[in-house]
Amino acid sequence: MTEAADPPGFAAADLEAGRLLFAGDWEFAAAAGSLERLPPMAGAEIAFAGRSNVGKSSLINALTGRRALARTSGTPGRTQELIFFASGEEGRRGPLALVDMPGYGYAAAAKSKVRAWTALIHDYLRGRSSLARVYLLVDARRGLMPADDEIMTALDKAAVSYQVVLTKSDALAAAGLEERLASLRQQLAKRPAAYPMVLATSAETGAGIAELRAAIHRLLSERR
Repeated sequence: MTEAADPPGFAAADLEAGRLLFAGDWEFAAAAGSLERLPPMAGAEIAFAGRSNVGKSSLINALTGRRALARTSGTPGRTQELIFFASGEEGRRGPLALVDMPGYGYAAAAKSKVRAWTALIHDYLRGRSSLARVYLLVDARRGLMPADDEIMTALDKAAVSYQVVLTKSDALAAAGLEERLASLRQQLAKRPAAYPMVLATSAETGAGIAELRAAIHRLLSERR
């Protein structure tokens, strides 16, 4: 299907800088099932949040150009820890770490475990000073769901910057995608911690991946 996208406003230099940011050798760095097991803060971190099975792991793989860096699964709730990925040489971490967060909403796990990792998500979001931004992944076919509203309210209260990224945008025709983007922009205008630009991506086709890399590079540049 044809695709449309929120006008990203990225020049060729931005896109190239984003490509270079993710061109390194990305590797698994740490897994944390509790705050005590979080790795030391070094550089900036960006976290990928979203409902179970929204495509967080697939998007991380697409960003880094690695097919199996983050484990993907058709079973919602498979990721049950905060998973950190980093690039660097000789064991030295680069300027950016990616964090794959447990999915919220439905998960094929015991309710007690779901409550535990949901609490971990909220504690991490509130207390990690190295966290530069949360990228809130939303399935383009479904739009914002009640569970997304809950996490956005928590992010607004904690004053944690977040940006919505549509996944699986290849499943919508151009007109449907534009309608979804317009609706999201309207909803996000009422959210104090939401970044106004919405990016549409597809890990399957690669659409929007270059723009997301550029957006992350721009974010890091603004933090310096």
